[in-house]
Amino acid sequence: MPPQHADIADNLMRVRRRLDAAAQRAGRDASSITLVAVSKTFPPESVRAAAAGGQRVFGENRVQEAAAKIDALADLGLEWHLIGHLQSNKARKAVAVFPWIESVDSLPLLERLDASAAGAPTRPSILIQVDLAREASKHGADEAATRPLVSAAAAARHLDLRGLMIVPPYPENPEDSRPWFRRLRALRDHLVSEGLPADRLRELSMGMSHDFEVAIEEGATLVRVGTAIFGQRPPVAPASAEPAVP
Repeated sequence: MPPQHADIADNLMRVRRRLDAAAQRAGRDASSITLVAVSKTFPPESVRAAAAGGQRVFGENRVQEAAAKIDALADLGLEWHLIGHLQSNKARKAVAVFPWIESVDSLPLLERLDASAAGAPTRPSILIQVDLAREASKHGADEAATRPLVSAAAAARHLDLRGLMIVPPYPENPEDSRPWFRRLRALRDHLVSEGLPADRLRELSMGMSHDFEVAIEEGATLVRVGTAIFGQRPPVAPASAEPAVP
């Protein structure tokens, strides 16, 4: 195994140990938490190295980049999550390659995905992305728009609503993320108390390389970890920059 690929295997082992320790602190079963290895900008060979270490679930931000990578790695039988912002005009391509779309943030996008999924090879699972901080640089439905969007998602004909996702403000201290994670969990619990089906809101995707342990302590069921597994990404040109790389 090339040195950089050995590093990926070692990093993955360390991340899993941290995940297990965080789950233990929270009195949770680590098997209830899905590690999504964010492979954006990394080549298929890096994904193969992580897969050789037992990783099965991967996250990508861009449909075009991911489609080529997914095709190159089809022999591995991996599960792929779209975690980046999705434009409505790419909905059909997204449902063709992603069994999970974590970044549904508007009713028009939801409707386009539902229509596109009618002919998809699988029935996509979706999460509603929420932006509680209302950051101009981030995507996500604000809190007031979340209930009608969740209701519409629960009624979708060709999509399975599974829960909520958040990308909070980047913290200097991981503890600074805790209030955002608590608010997302509280929002989910409030939606359930208002009659929305609990089984459609089981998943909370929150936490990245710098704060996933705090997210686990606050109830995350999916954590999106990239840098801590694959290492630092090369700089992204401003014209194609994307916010909040996990």
